[in-house]
Amino acid sequence: MNPACTKEQMAARAAREIRDGMYVNMGIGLPSMIPDHLGGRDVVIHSENGLLGMGPMAAKGAEDPDLVNAGKQPVTILPGGAVCSQADSFAMIRGGHLDMTFLGAFQVSEKGDLANWHVPGGRVPGVGGAMDLVSGTKQVVALMTHVSKEGEKKILKECTYPLTGVKCVNTIITDLAVIRVTPEGLVLEELAPGWTAAEIQDLTEPRLVVSGELKQMA
Repeated sequence: MNPACTKEQMAARAAREIRDGMYVNMGIGLPSMIPDHLGGRDVVIHSENGLLGMGPMAAKGAEDPDLVNAGKQPVTILPGGAVCSQADSFAMIRGGHLDMTFLGAFQVSEKGDLANWHVPGGRVPGVGGAMDLVSGTKQVVALMTHVSKEGEKKILKECTYPLTGVKCVNTIITDLAVIRVTPEGLVLEELAPGWTAAEIQDLTEPRLVVSGELKQMA
């Protein structure tokens, strides 16, 4: 079996969804790697803990303990960036001012339902800001491995974990594929190198509509 995409490759592919002029939120975990792959695009990155104009991760030795992202990782801030209160940060989210948000996911349904905050039987961390992000942002991109460490499917007909939001995900980027959530169903647009549409379907519970322009993830 061919290898899946690495986290770096997933972050680089996710960065291609972003266009100049966008205001974009980065969730914790894998999404925090995306700013390193923007290649100078004119984008304003938002972090829910109160950063607007966030830059890439801080270089080792240049960390500022007062400048961190939502995952408490040291980051940079770009010229013109601003630090604000968390109340103001969430006013931006709830006011519909963000064009796109990238969030990690445990499960996504064929309708675009998202489960990303709690695994039944595990510690309950609280839903955090994800519920606000999926309801207040124009486009939601879910980033995750295609299957769990146990080999369980994560793209399902119906999510079995507690939901973060209903019909909120527009795009799913996994380590094996890029899938769009559309009224006609889940459209498979890109494959990891060496993988076939049939192999991706075997690892996906709902039926996939294969795009007529199916291509390899780059």
